[in-house]
Amino acid sequence: MKKFLYTIAMGAALLGGCTSASNSGDAEMDRFINDLMSKMSVEDKIGQLNLHSYAGFRSAEKVNTDDENVKQLMAGQMGGMYGISNVNVLRELQDLALQTKNGIPLIFGLDIIHGHETVFPIPLAMSTSWNMPMLEKVARTAAVEASATGINWVYSPMVDIARDARWGRIAEGNGEDPYLGGEIAKAYVLGYQGHDAVYDSTEVMTCVKHYALYGAAEAGRDYNTVNLGRQEIMNGFMRPYAEAAKVGAASFMSSFNEFEGIPASSNKYLLTDLLRDTYGFKGFVVSDATAVIEEVAHGIGDLQEVSARSLQAGLDMDMNSDGFVGTLKKSLDEGRITEADIDKACRRILEAKYKLGLFQDPYKYLNPDRAAKEVFTAESRAFARQVAQECQVLLKNNGVLPLKKNARIAVVGPLADNASEMSGTWSMSSHADENVTILQGIKDAVSNPNNVSYAEGSWFLNDAQLESDLKYGLIGLFMPDFKPAPVHTTPKATLMAEAVAKARQADVIVACVGENAMMNGEGASRADISIPDAQVELLKALKATGKPIVLVLNTGRPLTLNWEDENMDAILNTWSQGSEAGHAIADVLFGDVNPSAKLTTSFPRAVGQLPLYYNHKNTGRPHGDYEKYVKFRSNYIDVVNAPLYPFGYGLSYTTFEYSDVQLSAAEVANGGNFTATVTVKNTGNMDGKEIVQLYIHDVVSTSTRPVKELRGFQKVDIKAGETKTITFELSTEDLKYYNHELQYVCEPGDFEIMVGPNSRDVKTALLTVK
Repeated sequence: MKKFLYTIAMGAALLGGCTSASNSGDAEMDRFINDLMSKMSVEDKIGQLNLHSYAGFRSAEKVNTDDENVKQLMAGQMGGMYGISNVNVLRELQDLALQTKNGIPLIFGLDIIHGHETVFPIPLAMSTSWNMPMLEKVARTAAVEASATGINWVYSPMVDIARDARWGRIAEGNGEDPYLGGEIAKAYVLGYQGHDAVYDSTEVMTCVKHYALYGAAEAGRDYNTVNLGRQEIMNGFMRPYAEAAKVGAASFMSSFNEFEGIPASSNKYLLTDLLRDTYGFKGFVVSDATAVIEEVAHGIGDLQEVSARSLQAGLDMDMNSDGFVGTLKKSLDEGRITEADIDKACRRILEAKYKLGLFQDPYKYLNPDRAAKEVFTAESRAFARQVAQECQVLLKNNGVLPLKKNARIAVVGPLADNASEMSGTWSMSSHADENVTILQGIKDAVSNPNNVSYAEGSWFLNDAQLESDLKYGLIGLFMPDFKPAPVHTTPKATLMAEAVAKARQADVIVACVGENAMMNGEGASRADISIPDAQVELLKALKATGKPIVLVLNTGRPLTLNWEDENMDAILNTWSQGSEAGHAIADVLFGDVNPSAKLTTSFPRAVGQLPLYYNHKNTGRPHGDYEKYVKFRSNYIDVVNAPLYPFGYGLSYTTFEYSDVQLSAAEVANGGNFTATVTVKNTGNMDGKEIVQLYIHDVVSTSTRPVKELRGFQKVDIKAGETKTITFELSTEDLKYYNHELQYVCEPGDFEIMVGPNSRDVKTALLTVK
């Protein structure tokens, strides 16, 4: 009955009068919202701009209690809530919202970073697949699960370009390249929202984050300052945000960092001049959790001042700060802002709710039957395994891989039999303990499970207090009196001795080491990005046995792996693989799947090289990446400039041979089209997938440009012995950049067109633009 009455009320509202002008292009929506807003007080409108987390979800140092949330909700001071996906609880909250004076439904959000209940590999891992249709399907699968549990707004995708592996949130993004990042951003948005403007009950609004430039935080330290110029951001960082906006992303989330001395949440250049006026964004912008009140610590004003500045800059919704709901009316009374400023933001929130269909059916996403049938299904888990198979980068292999299924295998390491750690950072699945471990995956794959032995091998870290803080620190935020259990209950020497003994009885060792989930993600910057100390000690003890070692590396960031590269027989970088981790890793280890992933981040040789990225610029005293130290050149005394593993790099169990690059013409008119073609032959004995990459370099330009810039890629299946012709269709549009005046131009002259298996090993042809 309630749903029926609400639908009738909506129809009546459509017949009402209009208020402030709007020209969204949807006359029916404009009439409805105009009529609704004409009945709303200023306080009601401000209330729509307020967002809080559910009391049980810790997203900031201070969050509302249940009572505080209900009090604000019933007073019409809440536009949405996030942090819970229990359909029954969300229905109760929606019931309360509909009982308020205006009866405006809530939107419900959640961080859906790499799947919901079915967990996919972390986003950085998925980016190494270079598989856009697959990534769109990942987002589609996550949207179905999220919407089935009551969520209609997901805080994803995270599209920040990151060049510094010290930054923990590099795990949540897509690497260092803006072109690839832009393609991935489009895939995620279309997967979550669909390809048209109508949301069905399985499609959800995206919230693109973190806008903008958060991945460029100085020294890789989370929440830190960004120090970049406008030309650099337009060429190196902004493309993923722009591409997401172009395909209709519903919302953006403002970031914690400042840019040009102004925090992002009150930065008009970012929020209005670029996002709306340049990229054509039509949705609403929400702050990150407490980002508004954090502007006070940045030193640009008190809460009233920063709230007013944020609203006028283009921020529409305040998450967890109570800055808008607590101060905007006062600022309006004092003439600091206008009611038109408030109306603009309120209208954007109401439009989002209208487009979701919540005014027609506030319970559209709150169907308990769906939650029971469409979440963590056998189909979604099978797909998670398929995705994980394509997201493992083979960094080294001296012939030990693929493993034989009848071999005696010692599986060792603190990550070998640890189900929950397979999820990685920013995963809130209630099924984490059901993740397939690496040990279980290997046992399921071999001829005789009795040939597989296991030993934990080491502590995670030598520092017990730090390990405890990483494991239990988040719980301590909720429960100040919480007393964590000891993390080191068995002497390290005992664990290592057991591992060495089992390794000596094996034909091959699979060492499962790396980072745990709390070592990357938000608030997890690392100054030392090597494998943790206790685990390196284990690797060295295993090395002393003389047995071949396959290093299975669980990580959320590039690590420094010099010793490992020299001493391990094979290195398979699995990142964090999610629900089906163990099965997918075993699929690759035993050669049932040929690895095809390629890096989207450069792996440094030393942390002192950071930030490190392939698309750097030359200097006036250039030095070859692999050349030895030379005085008065741009290089290091103690390490070559080059990464240990370059952007685009990844091995296969087969080999590929590239021809020279053939251009359709040596010259092209500005505005014209051309093609670049190579043949790629699979010269090995196994079918494989190869990611063919195309880069450009403007030889002479009015402003300096990078030594290489990715402008195309194709992932192709090539059978053993087969040769395929790969053609890239390009135009001079693909050669453009933002010059010093921020004009997007292709300047006449010579361009190098480079094609290869990674950013280092390319074949080059010369193109002249007239």
